[in-house]
Amino acid sequence: MNLPFERREGRADLPGLTRRDVLALTATGAVAAATASAPFRVLAAGPEGQLTWGIHVSLAPTWFDPAETPGIITPFMVLYALHDGMVKPMPGQPLAPSLAESFSASEDGLSYEFALRGGAKFHNGDPVTAEDVKFSFERYRGTSHDLMKNRIAEVETPDPQHIRFKLKAPWPDFLTFYATATGAGWIVPKKYVEQVGADGFKKAPIGAGPYKFVSFTPGVELVLDAFDQYWRKTPSVKRLVFKSIPEETTRLAALQRGEVDIVYSIRGELAEELQRTPGLTLKPVLSLAPFWIYFADQWDTKSPWYDERVRRAASFALDRQAMNDAITLGYSKITGSIIPYSFDFFWQPPMPTYDPAKAKELLAEAGHLDGFDGGEFYCDSSYSNVAEAVLDNLQAVGIRLKLRPLERAAFVVKGGAYVYGSYPDIDALYQQQAAELDHKKRAAILDNMQQILAERMVYAPIWQLGFINGAGPRVGESGFGLIQDFAYTGPFEDITLKAG
Repeated sequence: MNLPFERREGRADLPGLTRRDVLALTATGAVAAATASAPFRVLAAGPEGQLTWGIHVSLAPTWFDPAETPGIITPFMVLYALHDGMVKPMPGQPLAPSLAESFSASEDGLSYEFALRGGAKFHNGDPVTAEDVKFSFERYRGTSHDLMKNRIAEVETPDPQHIRFKLKAPWPDFLTFYATATGAGWIVPKKYVEQVGADGFKKAPIGAGPYKFVSFTPGVELVLDAFDQYWRKTPSVKRLVFKSIPEETTRLAALQRGEVDIVYSIRGELAEELQRTPGLTLKPVLSLAPFWIYFADQWDTKSPWYDERVRRAASFALDRQAMNDAITLGYSKITGSIIPYSFDFFWQPPMPTYDPAKAKELLAEAGHLDGFDGGEFYCDSSYSNVAEAVLDNLQAVGIRLKLRPLERAAFVVKGGAYVYGSYPDIDALYQQQAAELDHKKRAAILDNMQQILAERMVYAPIWQLGFINGAGPRVGESGFGLIQDFAYTGPFEDITLKAG
């Protein structure tokens, strides 16, 4: 049994984004430089000062390379600072032109074309070119590598400023996977990577984002400095320091002492203490992070979890609201689904019910009158307190489990990483919807898939995470909540220190 956290998987579609919308977005540019109406203009002061983050997980060098981005959100806390994408979620836009100043899709859905932004540069001063874009896509080797590569027929670069992706068949999720669910659309410099190699790149990465790499001390900190030639704007803060502080009480203490300015993931009593501390501000964000119990042994006929009644009993045993109130101060959203409610094609299942008596009844029907030993329960180590609450609930109805905290994991459809089993009819429906261009027909297929998942109790949903963070007195604009559904701070070039 596993409890996955902070998954960042492909959406069925970006909310409201159709091929017609993509064509309309072709006319959308980025923030243009303001022209002076007077003979001279006052230049803004350059980046100044430093902000320090207390990060809730250990930073990994693999996150410095977009090519290795797995299907989770965590690396994007670094990517938004160090790198830049062709298009990406930004304030007020689910898919904003970035290194690409415009993009369009053909009417038949078989090609997507991007026009590069003039003047965009990497941190070493080299211009961002179509060859870099093609190279970045071709070297992507993350979780969705096979899924993407099997659908792309060719990548053309007719000139240094234009890139064309030709698909083997219409694929309405191309932009979702290219821009947001993978690192394939986040661009690295071809010449530099070929010069230093993959390992050398992770040791000294060069990107095109608002901040450039200074140093990395494994297990300790990552240091970045402002890139004053970033196309969108020059960042306000000169230096960013990301410190790995996995222990939650230590993270809060560092914020209280002023050793860090922003912390991720503060929960329960510690979050209440943060609220009470003068000068500190609670920064909760409803993130794209559904939590659920995944019954990894449900395909094993000899396992108790093979019986749907046992899985359903586990769901009845969960007091989700009590856990929400105690751990995330009520900021998490209980939806009964593993699909974020803001996603297009979200189907609202029946809301889960807390009924321990019903849970015991189902266990008795399944032949477990006195309960049973359910094996090991794996969870993301940074959310062990959630897992402990889950195990307490399950223990109360007779399901006994051993907690095994591990590094975070994600679960995807057949053929993806971390898959323990699958249902052929659901796999077939997934492939069918992936090629369906008619919105209503696709919605019907996806609704059917979600209904089957709920009826078979493939998982026991918990909540969509209310991710609670904190900011200290030196922080002006923290960056929390600027990008819809994004758990972390961003865009980094918009973050400020308080004046004075």
